[in-house]
Amino acid sequence: MNDYQSQNVADYPNDNTYFLVWSFKPNVDIAKIFKRICALIANINNSALDRFPDSSSSCILGISYSAWLKLDLLKPLPKELKPFSEIKGAKHTAPATVGDLHFHIRSDRKSYAYDISAIISDFLGAYAECIVEVHGFRYWDGRSILGFVDGTENPHGNDRAYFSVIGDTDPVYRGGSYLFVQKYVHNMNAWKSLSVKEQENVIGRSKDNDIEMDDDVKPSNSHIALANIGDDFKIVRDNMPFGNTATNEMGTYFLAYASTFSTIEKMLENMFIGNPPGNYDRILDFSTAKTGTLFFVPSLDMLDSFSS
Repeated sequence: MNDYQSQNVADYPNDNTYFLVWSFKPNVDIAKIFKRICALIANINNSALDRFPDSSSSCILGISYSAWLKLDLLKPLPKELKPFSEIKGAKHTAPATVGDLHFHIRSDRKSYAYDISAIISDFLGAYAECIVEVHGFRYWDGRSILGFVDGTENPHGNDRAYFSVIGDTDPVYRGGSYLFVQKYVHNMNAWKSLSVKEQENVIGRSKDNDIEMDDDVKPSNSHIALANIGDDFKIVRDNMPFGNTATNEMGTYFLAYASTFSTIEKMLENMFIGNPPGNYDRILDFSTAKTGTLFFVPSLDMLDSFSS
């Protein structure tokens, strides 16, 4: 498909994930630290392959539109890299939030994910502020905290790279990916007040067996009906649940890699505005989006060029 090696965007979700969003502090030499970060990411991933080859460990770096301009990176920019604009429906809103760099750290070893997060913090602490830190974990057989299997519609095999990595449509950025993230917090008390059948109607799948409802049964405002826009328009989701039992903050960190951001944008419009307008995704009555930021994930080759 392309002759550039991508970052590890097409891998499958694993057991432990750290999601970090950093924002540059004003009046600091961000260009110097950015070069060091790019070199660090390459070193981290090479070391993981040697030290823990069976742990599915990796760290993926994403760069926002604002950071791309601050760092004076390549021009023209990736075709669909832009500031994310909020998507406002009649009842629910997908907010737009700031952030310069996104780190997606994953491993079957929790100690590895922690160590890499700490190393990045040591590097960036004097230059940037960590504005989002979420520790995700695998919940049972890949379920969200809501109790339903998450990511069933993900592509598999070679299709994962096809839908998540840019090819010849944007030759300068072959091997790159668009990365979109949202932190959702669930109203678990309201969710648990629903019967299993009512929950299944919200999602569009059976809860126990993860079987999608037939089209003539599936509610038109179910999550499955609105978030999936066709077999030719897929994304690679790497969602992970998170939770704090003391504060009762339970949620899902939605993370999507795609070869085009417009695909993700259409899904969000269906969910928040509705298709037709007003027929919004019922899951939003129980899940509130707190963040929303678009990043670009350069190929490994481009990341290497940024480090020199």
